[in-house]
Amino acid sequence: MPVRLKLRDIAFFERPVHFARPFRFGAITINGTPQLFVRVEIEVEGRGSAVGASAELLVPKWFDKRPELSPAQTVDGLRRSLQIARELYLARTGFLTAFDLHASCIGAQVATCAKRNIPALAAAYGPAEIDKAILDGLLRAVKTNFFDGMTGNIAGIDARLSPDLKETDFSTFLSGRKPLPRVAIRHTVGLDDAVEGEGGVADVRDNADARYFKLKLSGDPAADAARLARIGKELDTLGYEYKVTLDANEQYADLAALRTLVDRLDCEATLRSISSRLLYIEQPMPRDVTRQSPLGSLAGRGFIIDEADDSYDAFPSARALGYHGISSKSCKGLYKSIVNATRAAKWSADGEKFFVTGEDLTCQPGLALQQDLALGALLCLEHAERNGHHYVDGFGDAPATEAQAFAAAHPDLYADTGQGIRLNIHHGDLLTGSLHATGFATSVHPDWSALAPLEQPKSPWE
Repeated sequence: MPVRLKLRDIAFFERPVHFARPFRFGAITINGTPQLFVRVEIEVEGRGSAVGASAELLVPKWFDKRPELSPAQTVDGLRRSLQIARELYLARTGFLTAFDLHASCIGAQVATCAKRNIPALAAAYGPAEIDKAILDGLLRAVKTNFFDGMTGNIAGIDARLSPDLKETDFSTFLSGRKPLPRVAIRHTVGLDDAVEGEGGVADVRDNADARYFKLKLSGDPAADAARLARIGKELDTLGYEYKVTLDANEQYADLAALRTLVDRLDCEATLRSISSRLLYIEQPMPRDVTRQSPLGSLAGRGFIIDEADDSYDAFPSARALGYHGISSKSCKGLYKSIVNATRAAKWSADGEKFFVTGEDLTCQPGLALQQDLALGALLCLEHAERNGHHYVDGFGDAPATEAQAFAAAHPDLYADTGQGIRLNIHHGDLLTGSLHATGFATSVHPDWSALAPLEQPKSPWE
């Protein structure tokens, strides 16, 4: 049953994250970026007060890819999104369900951000991070875990933002969840990552025995085909079966360029290793082009949207264009992920397959990874892009005591390698047992004293 709460305070912090190796996707290469931390204080009806937390990287040039903006400016856009959301959420008084808060603010959030020249995908970031922290506090106050709380719809999710669904669709979907005990990692191969040799895609010391691989595309069909052929040749040396997904991060200019790539996948012998194991292709074209371009005969390849998922009606709109899937990312909103998973289950009951996928490379060990992993396990996503550990050295700039606290509370997820705490990957899988702790998938909060306040965004967001 839903439980109501009052929001008392929201505080934002950040910490620098330096990458152990550069990561290139689309038109940008990242060597580091701040990680956001959210701390909320709530009063829960009949249960007293509680503190909740969440975390996420402030990723440049993903939520907002406009070429006239620098990477730093797009990070500032996310900071401004957070500040706008804070004002809207704290303006709500009285006892409300967690979803009441979200649903009553998201429209004003998008509209206010639009006036500040912040696109809808970036606008959703602020509410997404606040919602996770609120849910953490709520679950702690009622002394239950994420999985039990969500199967009972503790947040009060309803159909007000998704009129294509009925209230009973949510109760049916959530009550039937059987969270996965383990989720396979999908190892991301960035555009600057090595293909052959040491540190290459088939190096088990680097890919952690992954059985799933996510391969980034550049938008150039010839260059992408040549690189995929090299990757397929290397992956064939693994000695076990594997699957792949492709992600273009909006780099294919139009349907003509995309069709050229797909034709090569369908016809060229050197690409057979990849094409025969290809599960789906993610967000090939820019979000604006996507909305104007029905896939037609290409739809059979199983395309999904990611960056184009910037509203509650994005999935139904994409379905009408021939897309069969959509990504789940807690940085885009956990409630939207649940709504879309409910849609996929309902639509698939008629025989045609629709699906939700786990796509979030940037989740760092600790709060961000655990909360997004738990969301995927609840939605029964058997594999998920989970490669923050590959680009960042363990817990990065977090104090050693903080990393050790997470490892002690979640020993199935982390291990001391002798060179610091690292993610503990079991034959290509992450275990979810300790995520059943009271709260939103964590027994531990960060060391708040070791964090800096969120930086004030600079122009053009002022």
